[in-house]
Amino acid sequence: MSQRRDHWSSNAGLVLAATGSAIGLGNLWKFPFITWENNGGAFVLVYLICIAAVGLPIMMAELLIGRRSQKSAVGALKEAVASKWPGGRWLGGVVGFWGVLAGFILLSYYTVIAGWSLFYFVKTMGWTFGGYPAGMSAGDLFTGQALNTGLQLLLSLGFSVATIAIVYFGVSKGIERIARIFLPILFGILLLMLVSALSMSGAGEALAHIFRPNFAELERGAVLEALGHSFFTLSLGMGAMITYGSYISRKHSVVKASGAIVALDTLIALIATVVMFSVIFSVAGMRDEVGGSTVGMLFISLPELFYSEVPFGVVLGPLFYVLVALAALTSTISLLEVVSAYLIDQRGITRKKATTGAGAAIFLFTTFAVLSIPGLLGVSTEGFFSGIEIFAGKVGWFATADHFVSNWMLPTGGFFITLAAGWFMTRESTRGELADGSEPRWFHYGAWRFFIRWVAPIAVAAIIVFVIRGTDFS
Repeated sequence: MSQRRDHWSSNAGLVLAATGSAIGLGNLWKFPFITWENNGGAFVLVYLICIAAVGLPIMMAELLIGRRSQKSAVGALKEAVASKWPGGRWLGGVVGFWGVLAGFILLSYYTVIAGWSLFYFVKTMGWTFGGYPAGMSAGDLFTGQALNTGLQLLLSLGFSVATIAIVYFGVSKGIERIARIFLPILFGILLLMLVSALSMSGAGEALAHIFRPNFAELERGAVLEALGHSFFTLSLGMGAMITYGSYISRKHSVVKASGAIVALDTLIALIATVVMFSVIFSVAGMRDEVGGSTVGMLFISLPELFYSEVPFGVVLGPLFYVLVALAALTSTISLLEVVSAYLIDQRGITRKKATTGAGAAIFLFTTFAVLSIPGLLGVSTEGFFSGIEIFAGKVGWFATADHFVSNWMLPTGGFFITLAAGWFMTRESTRGELADGSEPRWFHYGAWRFFIRWVAPIAVAAIIVFVIRGTDFS
């Protein structure tokens, strides 16, 4: 007996939930970091062009594939491919399952990083009321908590339980309800941080560095990195947006939702970059500390700065890690929903059993990620999970899984999704989903079809080629 399919109660609910999926740690730490590495300015402009030319068309493609079929990634892609090639249902099923598997693996280690935000929230709350400990090494604090296996399992379990609890209640009563509460809070915290950052001495220099293009400083590798991040930042290539699209009713516009999701995701990444750069340009010696890693910036450099340099840092410190936790949670929800929706639609399992079963199975692999943290930090390579090295330089389950998902699973999945929407689905079927009378004035179906058939596949194929040649996007 088929289960009644839930739907978003409004277009705003879809936009908030899907934006929550797209907004993750990549917005708060990866984009500011790569913008710094690539000298801002021209890199940001190229990134915005890539978002418009590649990210937005693929976002529309995934949402329309989901809405047309009203099925999860596997069933939706089967129908998309079969619409022009009846014998290709198996190919669509394979691509769809590839996306489900990507969500499964990604969630297994993403939860660990998300747990770190909980640790730092508790710590910063303590420092707000008790003062920042004199002489404490932020690097030693991070390493100590990361290597505490029991603590890591507890933090990851807490985040996993929260994720399962939300997805357990379904789309409208669980995911959408939480998104309506958390996303406005996330936006509010980020705006508070922006106001504080703009009051810092280096804010003017930061804004110039980010938004004043200097193409003389733009290297060829920066263009590729901008292209890669424009794809990865929107949760594309793993069926999350196809799954979310399957809950869109006919009265809601795919084009308007796609435009709002991409615009909000990009805006938040830019605001986070302004905040980070304002701190960098305001604090003496900070520029020399940024080149280490995204993790170093977020969990080592920033905590101390909140209590020594940032205006109202004693308040903004805990709020910042609430922001990180909320961004991570809205992403983990969508990842679990991808797996749960597959079990519900393709295996006929009830939502409650699918959600708890998938969550438990994923947490088993989360323990593998926790056990591999020593290898990730270069502290130890003893044991299978911390010593495994399939890809050169990627030691341990954590690093191996991250590299495999980011560099292989998402680009290949995204490439086949562009082919499904641009080449396998008929013009009539895609036009019926996008140009249905509710589309905004700026949308032109012919332009979208050109980008999804030619520009997006070539761009994603370029990412795959460079991965084969040794470029690392993780």
